[in-house]
Amino acid sequence: MTASKELLEQIAREEQELVLPHFDERDAWHLGSILVELAQARSVPVAIDIRRPGQILFHVALPGATPDNDEWIRRKSNVVFRFGKASLSVGIALALAGTTIQDKYYVNPLEFSPHGGAFPIRVAGTGLVACATVSGLPQEEDHALVVQGLHQYKTSLDKSI
Repeated sequence: MTASKELLEQIAREEQELVLPHFDERDAWHLGSILVELAQARSVPVAIDIRRPGQILFHVALPGATPDNDEWIRRKSNVVFRFGKASLSVGIALALAGTTIQDKYYVNPLEFSPHGGAFPIRVAGTGLVACATVSGLPQEEDHALVVQGLHQYKTSLDKSI
């Protein structure tokens, strides 16, 4: 990954575009199912997770995913809930500043991993309510899969209005 201000701005735009009108357990199932379909269509070995702080709403490990993917999910999700931004965004900002999450924020990198793949789920008028995470691909691809799934999910909501 080449960290750049442009990539950071692109992720900020994605976060602004992907604010949802609502998000509950049924929505987590719907979004998770979309992410599974996208991953299966590509035959990629990923784990997919959607969670609130302290509660897993959706989790699946597709063929080839490993228990290590679950640890990456936990650590990347922790970044989203701590910083309120996509994990890739936090990682890029740290790279551009020439520092690490441990040195800048004094957090344990075994608990917080600023690598791409975890994306904040925000509800209009409410804020951050959950996090969708993919693990198993290079970080930019993990991030892109989550963003694609969220776009598809949001489009399905817009059509049902």
